[in-house]
Amino acid sequence: MPNRLANETSPYLLQHADNPVDWWPWSPEAFAEARERGVPVLLSVGYSSCHWCHVMAHESFEDELAAAYMNEHFVNIKVDREERPDVDAVYMEAVQAATGQGGWPMTVFLTADAEPFYFGTYFPPEPRHGMPSFMQVLEGVRTAWVGRPEEVAEVAQRIVRDLAGRELDYGKAGTPGPEELTQALLGLTREYDAVRGGFGGAPKFPPSMVLEFLLRNHARTGSEGALEMAAGTCEAMARGGIYDQLGGGFARYSVDREWVVPHFEKMLYDNALLCRVYAHLWRATGSDLARRVALETADFMVRELRTDQGGFASALDADSEDPVSGAHVEGAYYAWTPAQLREVLGEDDGDLAVACFGVTEEGTFEHGKSVLQLPQNGPVVEAGRLAGIKERLLAERGGRPAPGRDDKIVAAWNGLAIAALAECGAYFERPDLVERATEAADLLVRVHMDGKARLARTSKDGHVGPNAGVLEDYGDVAEGFLALASVTGEGVWLEFAGFLVDLVLDQFTAEDGSLYDTAHDAERLIRRPQDPTDTAAPSGWTAAAGALLSYAAHTGSEAHRTAAERALGVVHALGPRVPRFIGHGLSVAEALLDGPREVAVVGHPEDPSFAELHRTALLGTAPGAVVAAGLPRAEDGSGGEFPLLAERTRVRDLPTAYVCRHFVCARPTTDPVELAQQLGTVRP
Repeated sequence: MPNRLANETSPYLLQHADNPVDWWPWSPEAFAEARERGVPVLLSVGYSSCHWCHVMAHESFEDELAAAYMNEHFVNIKVDREERPDVDAVYMEAVQAATGQGGWPMTVFLTADAEPFYFGTYFPPEPRHGMPSFMQVLEGVRTAWVGRPEEVAEVAQRIVRDLAGRELDYGKAGTPGPEELTQALLGLTREYDAVRGGFGGAPKFPPSMVLEFLLRNHARTGSEGALEMAAGTCEAMARGGIYDQLGGGFARYSVDREWVVPHFEKMLYDNALLCRVYAHLWRATGSDLARRVALETADFMVRELRTDQGGFASALDADSEDPVSGAHVEGAYYAWTPAQLREVLGEDDGDLAVACFGVTEEGTFEHGKSVLQLPQNGPVVEAGRLAGIKERLLAERGGRPAPGRDDKIVAAWNGLAIAALAECGAYFERPDLVERATEAADLLVRVHMDGKARLARTSKDGHVGPNAGVLEDYGDVAEGFLALASVTGEGVWLEFAGFLVDLVLDQFTAEDGSLYDTAHDAERLIRRPQDPTDTAAPSGWTAAAGALLSYAAHTGSEAHRTAAERALGVVHALGPRVPRFIGHGLSVAEALLDGPREVAVVGHPEDPSFAELHRTALLGTAPGAVVAAGLPRAEDGSGGEFPLLAERTRVRDLPTAYVCRHFVCARPTTDPVELAQQLGTVRP
């Protein structure tokens, strides 16, 4: 019999619907059941593309004996961390505080009041490497619950008290200035891997938001060191195994320092952020590699993650079926042996591919297989021949069993994808990408946004999920809408962004200017989550700060700018100390220091000269510049959807650009070259 997950919309929960474990979704009813039965709650948190989540599910949750013990002695709750980031954040904070580390799957034991008292992550079916088995953990928790209830209650209450004392007041820290950003840059310089690119050791994650900060810092200050770190890291990743050399797109992280062997899951947020970074690197340098990777990553998102409803799915699994053994293993879809390459390509092209992609007889991965790379010391290959080789290999790979796809639409991550695709479409004259961005934005408005502009966190197959949006949803979706407004000249997207940032002020902001991850009227957990650090994606805190700042630049709203400045107190506090974990906040701070510049391009959208001026404005490297383009409001009140276009006139009846910042405007210009100079160096 299916358990209670059978009617959920989360693909991750549905993966567990046929487990012998009697799973509950997170709900008041589950905790009421635990209270009535007098048993603890076992909370298991993961996500659909998590490799070790699948392993633990197979080893323990599909095991009849383990499931029977769980059902008898616990109420078992399964949570998709991507649907309920608030639940995940609260208990992950407790796990990290208690154990010094965290990760998924996350296993937490709770009282019927949702108070945690024992923590862990993955537990094996048998004791190994100093870890107890899952059954040993279950039996130990059961013994403590029955034999030492006062001790369990005391531990749970102490943990809750400790968590309650962690509220942040970074709203009082002050606005970050040039000194804090210089200190952040120096900190990154000390951690930079000058040989391999990136920061720190293994595992190595793509530092997308730090790269964005480095590009903005270079644009504002001219720092060659910042540009070198950004360009060096981007090239190293693009040549490594973390980048899919055949199909485009990036894996979640590299298990080694050299970017060779990835953890193969592909996440929408990584690819949206990196697509935008490579597009911005091209904008700053004209790099052919950056242009290629930006477009290949955009095309990957559209080809492999776009759903029938026009949104973008969350992830592709790391695991897939090995066509030889039939087992589900990591990387089966992506890895190759020399013999496989020669079988597909023939001896001559096969030998060339072996050398070109760094494939070895021993293998760079497992079982004699290699992950394709593009090493610097590879042979020089004529572009057309290499393209033909890649096309044939991609066609062959398409016949392999594909990794599973999590079709859940997450509002925040779609906001990131909208911004990336809109800008790539504008930069590289690919209107199809702008269309895909617009379709995704339409889906968010139609399905995720209610009549009061409140966002739902997820949807699937066009049906909205049950969970309320969190701060990152409001910040990232507003960012996507603002980018789309700048690219399309359609002011309706600025209006929708305004609804969202107004809700940030109304529902997520504390009196001191700090921000909460959940709304004032959201479900009350044991602690209200409040995490300002940027990890795999922008935190809700910094995403909201960026959207507030851009909206203020578009509209002149003092309330939104003040809120952005107060929220950026977190960057003043954390930027000099932990710059790798506040990258998006540092990027927003760069925009604040530069203005950000406000660009109004006045003219008729069908005029080719207007289109050239508009594209030049979008290609400006000034950090965080906002662009409004179109006709000013007519005397009868029609048109003029952007406040920045109000009272702007055309010089000599030609399309004209205005660049302003800090309440001062440069000379209006009709010349794209002069506009480029006003906005920083650009590459056409």
